[in-house]
Amino acid sequence: MQYLRAILDEGLDELAVSARGGLVQRLAANVAAAGIFALVISWRLCLVWACVTLALEAQAWFATRRQAHGFAVGWRVRLWHVSGLAASSLAWVGLGALAWTSGSVDGALCAVVVWLAVIFFAQTNAYQSPVGSVAGGAIPAAAVLGVVLFGPHAAHLRLGPFVAILALAFAFSGEGVARMLRARRRLNETQAQMRKSEALYRMLAGKVTDVISLTDMTGARLYLSPSIERALGYPIDEIYQMPTYAYIYPEDRLGLAAKIVELSRTGGEMTAEYRAVRADGAVIWVETTFAMAPPEQPGGPEQIVSVARIVQQRKEMETELIEARRAAEAGAAAKSDFLANMTHELRTPLNAIIGFAGILSGSPRLDDQDARHARLICDASATLLDLVNSVLDFSRLEAGAVELDPAPFDPAAEGAAIVDLLSGQAAAKGLTLTLRADGLGLMTGDAKRLRQVLLNLLSNAIKFTATGGVALTLAESAVDGDPGRARFRAEVSDTGVGLAESQIAHVFERFTQADVSVSRRYGGTGLGLTICKRIVELMGGEIGATSVEGKGATFWFEITLPRAEALTAPVEAAMASEIERPLRLLLVEDVAINRELVKTVLGPFDIEIDTAEDGVQAIEAFRLAAYDLVLMDVQMPVMDGLTATRRIRALPLPSAASTPIVAMTANVLPEQIARCLDAGMDAHLGKPMKPGELLNTIAYWTSHPRAAAADPATARSA
Repeated sequence: MQYLRAILDEGLDELAVSARGGLVQRLAANVAAAGIFALVISWRLCLVWACVTLALEAQAWFATRRQAHGFAVGWRVRLWHVSGLAASSLAWVGLGALAWTSGSVDGALCAVVVWLAVIFFAQTNAYQSPVGSVAGGAIPAAAVLGVVLFGPHAAHLRLGPFVAILALAFAFSGEGVARMLRARRRLNETQAQMRKSEALYRMLAGKVTDVISLTDMTGARLYLSPSIERALGYPIDEIYQMPTYAYIYPEDRLGLAAKIVELSRTGGEMTAEYRAVRADGAVIWVETTFAMAPPEQPGGPEQIVSVARIVQQRKEMETELIEARRAAEAGAAAKSDFLANMTHELRTPLNAIIGFAGILSGSPRLDDQDARHARLICDASATLLDLVNSVLDFSRLEAGAVELDPAPFDPAAEGAAIVDLLSGQAAAKGLTLTLRADGLGLMTGDAKRLRQVLLNLLSNAIKFTATGGVALTLAESAVDGDPGRARFRAEVSDTGVGLAESQIAHVFERFTQADVSVSRRYGGTGLGLTICKRIVELMGGEIGATSVEGKGATFWFEITLPRAEALTAPVEAAMASEIERPLRLLLVEDVAINRELVKTVLGPFDIEIDTAEDGVQAIEAFRLAAYDLVLMDVQMPVMDGLTATRRIRALPLPSAASTPIVAMTANVLPEQIARCLDAGMDAHLGKPMKPGELLNTIAYWTSHPRAAAADPATARSA
């Protein structure tokens, strides 16, 4: 008895409800099947069969009545229903058996079709219970095989194919039933977990101090957590009867209602702060998060889930929080100012180092060794400038604000310059540093950015190599179908510590090094390779690494670049011939060495230079003399260049509006350049200053009327 109760489970009740719902369709199918089989067997037999099946369907109507109305039933009612299901299935098997034993091929085919239909129907409709699957599918399948194997059949009919196809179909059907039963079991388990979770959530909702509520857009309250009584002091039954927004502070009602209407239009969620009035009359601040939920019934009003908490104490602390926020913002501003000032202070001495080193390297009075040393100073100072710029490069690369400056260049010469620059560093560690760059032609690209990548890769290789050497290999290959372009490849190989396979995938990520010990032993920020990757990808190339831990590593990158016919002439030589008339300039610069540098660069030209050391002196000099151009520093004592420019533009002199003023400053951030132009300056020259750019700027602004500055395209940064 206990066993019967176990196998006749509640799944049979669901099967009973489903069977009752399809009664009309089955009655129609019974009548139709009887009519069709009357074409291959005796109509009297079909009539008898139809009467039997209709009687079985009638008893099924009564056997499933209580389940259909939602009443609980015992194992006897379920056994009654299952017995009827098995009898009905066997009746269909019997109809097929009559056709099978009729002796005609038509009858055999009809029998197989109806048998398969019965089995598959049972497969798809009896998944709620294993017993239902057995009664509706397994028992009829066994009966079918018995009829085929032992019953008479049409003459000359080969039995083997029929048995095989039926066995295969029943096997597929059995597998399908097993899968559906497993799926049903998982569904039941999931539903049980959901019911358990729902009970848990309701218990939690009753314990938490936050107020959880569910309402619809008509204002009807569908659920309120018990914590609302503690929050507002009203009995929960009374709150259910209150009009919408009744306990909201009057001045906040309209605003909150408008926000909820907007939420219903846009969807998603929102958080609002408003005041509520407690039952004792106290006004408290409440913070509530609202989220839209689908309606309970299709076509019904949308619902809103809200979670509210009292934030009165937080509001009382708001003044302190605002002060803390102001302090944090001041700290962030201080960091930005520090970065700007640090960049300015580093660029100011570099301006003199790079400028005078460039002049010295071009002096004909130096012997070969001294000239080489001067060139190395130029290269090293340029490299130092690149490192200073890398602090800003990373953030600009992250923001997509870096633009390439392509020009013809010699890859072999660039590689040789980098190797020459780092040869002393390698020699100091006892390492060999070699370059292989055979068969390279001229290309067009951003040589400065490529130098930055090569310098970083070579510096890393030297840093992580204790013995052996480092090799730079530069090569090019043809691009199929495009003779005007070449595939440029650079490889930096070393015999250093190498990388594990798991580390290679992360080595190009920002602030990432092989492990913590690398940072302790070798230093570094972990930004270098990230910048290299961003630059190479900006050029449309790819970068990667191969390594064997303990045996060295090879970092490489490939970029497709246009070929070039010839190198561009140096800017200095091209610009020098453009200054053809005597000029008078006002140089406003507080650093004496920078004033001397500008005078040295402009010495070969017919340019008279007056100097001022701050903005006040600049204004006074401008009052007393007429100038063709003003070179204005920005950060100066007494008065800065921005203020001085504004006051010069405001002077009641014709030259105040017509004289070009060019910023020449170490302030090179985009927002700093914008402030220069907004103050009335016409162009921007960044420090370290390049002689060619200085000459180009002087030539341009002394040969074009200042009215052209009204066009933003001419207000450029040199």
